[in-house]
Amino acid sequence: MTLLRLMRSDRRIADTRIASPEEHTVMDSGGGVRSIQAAFVTMPEAQLATIWSPMHLERLARTYWRYLSRVTLGLIRVRYSVTERSVVLIGRPLVLLRFGAPEYEMTATRGIVRWRIRDGILVARRNRGHLEIDVRRVPADEPGMGRIHVEVEVASFYPAIATWLTRWFYSQTQSRIHVLVTHGFLRSLANLELEQSAVGRFAAYGPELSPATAGSTNGNARALTESEPAETITVGETPWRVVAGLAVAALATGAVLGLAVRRYQRR
Repeated sequence: MTLLRLMRSDRRIADTRIASPEEHTVMDSGGGVRSIQAAFVTMPEAQLATIWSPMHLERLARTYWRYLSRVTLGLIRVRYSVTERSVVLIGRPLVLLRFGAPEYEMTATRGIVRWRIRDGILVARRNRGHLEIDVRRVPADEPGMGRIHVEVEVASFYPAIATWLTRWFYSQTQSRIHVLVTHGFLRSLANLELEQSAVGRFAAYGPELSPATAGSTNGNARALTESEPAETITVGETPWRVVAGLAVAALATGAVLGLAVRRYQRR
C-alpha cells in the first residue's frame, strides 16, 4: 500500500507537520555547511506497519529525487549508475552534484539512506560530506496512531558558490532554495505516492518481512549489488509543453506590461 492510497479516503489519515530546528542551516568557520529539515508524519499504526520495510525506505529515497525533478519541471534530473548517483541540469556535462551509491540501514524503529557527496559544479574540491534521510518511529499522542520523524540532513558540505562568491550569497540563494524544496518534499509525504524504485534493490523485502528480523540492511545491500542497474538510468524528464506554456505566458505578460508602460509615458 502506498502513501497516496492511505491519504485518499473520506477522512484525512495522515498529518504532516514541519519540525525543523530553529537554526536549520549553519556554516562553520571552515565553510562546512550542516542543514537539517524535518517533519513529523502521523497516521494509523496499522498503516505505518504496512509501509515500514526496506522496500519502502528505498522507495522513499526514490520519491525524494523524483520530487526534486518535478519541482524543477524536469530541468534537474538524477542519473543512476552502478556506483553513483548524479544530479544533472538537463544532462551531462552539467553535473551539479555527484554522490556515491546509497547506503541503507534499517531496524524495527529506524531507517536511514545515505548518499556520500563526491563532487560536482556546486561542490568545493575539499568536500567530504553526505546527504541523508533518517526516518524514526516515535511515540504518537493518540492511541492507535503511529508517528515517524523524517529528517533530511546535509552535513560537511562545502559549497562552491560560497568559495567563488561569498557565504552571504550562498545563504541567500542556494541555501534558501534547498530549504524550500526540502520542506516541500516533507509536506508532500502526506499526499504523494511513494515512487517505485528505479533499482528495486529491496523489492524482496516488503511488508511481510519484519524489520526486526531483517536487522540492518547494510549487509543485504552489499549482497544485492548485482541488483544495481547494469546501464545508466535517468530519472526525470522535462515537460516541454508546460515550459513552452510558461514561456508564452511570460512573453504575453511582458508585452502587456510594455504596452501599459508606453501608454503611461504618452500621458
